[in-house]
Amino acid sequence: MESASVTMMTGRKTAIGTMWVLLSLPVAVALVEAVSFYVLNASNGTIISAGRHRNYLLFVPKSYDSAKPSPLVISMHGAAMWGADEKDTSQWNTVAEREGFMVYYPSGVKGHGPRHWDEEDVTFISALIDALEAAYDIDPTRIYANGLSNGGGMAFGLSCTLSDRIAAVGMVAAAHLAPFSWCTDPRPVPMISFHGTADRFAPCHGGSSWVAPRPFPRIVTWTANWARRSRCDPNPIDSAVATDVTRRSYTGCAGDAAVVLYTINGGGHTWPGGTPLPEWFAGSTTRSIDASSLMWGFFRQHQLSK
Repeated sequence: MESASVTMMTGRKTAIGTMWVLLSLPVAVALVEAVSFYVLNASNGTIISAGRHRNYLLFVPKSYDSAKPSPLVISMHGAAMWGADEKDTSQWNTVAEREGFMVYYPSGVKGHGPRHWDEEDVTFISALIDALEAAYDIDPTRIYANGLSNGGGMAFGLSCTLSDRIAAVGMVAAAHLAPFSWCTDPRPVPMISFHGTADRFAPCHGGSSWVAPRPFPRIVTWTANWARRSRCDPNPIDSAVATDVTRRSYTGCAGDAAVVLYTINGGGHTWPGGTPLPEWFAGSTTRSIDASSLMWGFFRQHQLSK
């Protein structure tokens, strides 16, 4: 009887132990996922701008040579995102490693609402450029800015206020809410843009969206206004680059400040060729083109005069 009792108690302990291991697995997995998320999304640099600690992620290619000035690409995330999220979405590191340039992924400020960009961040971006130029050999004539959604709107802002430092800009599904009258810098800035016709956040055809109280401009009209500001030839050149993608190019612009728009038929609020965002939320991501590679091809054709 004593042997049977011991056996029953041992079996019960084993069963309870097994049950505890099984029950604790989801917790363990959650902890591993949380640690993994933190590691993958952590910033690797901080500066103080306007009295605030601001974070960024910096990618330096293996080919970096301190004796050769390096181009710099600044890529800005959409609202409610962060620097490492922009890195994963855009896949800029792949292009940067292949072509040999640095990439800055700054993080917007998080106040009472989601992380975002606004006009005050011009000072932050300028300070970031200063910090990197102090630490690395950066080519001041080849600094470029781009962004997704709210980050694309910020790239427009930089073209208006830092045109003496930003050689060209790129925009993906950009949220254009700032008027052109906000621009004060006289220099025409080369611009390349990507926008999907099925974008529900920043509607390609203009109009209202749940993300902002003000209506969005029609993208082709907004692009034509940019071309007019850059004193381009008024008649653009249209071409089909894929079954779902068309390219509109304005040439003959002042200072060789070309203006290019890629329109993705059925494309959502996503980064063409990048890591797809959840389709139920952001819409379709085309694989017909790679926005980051096309942007770099455009950027490398433009640099500031020394």
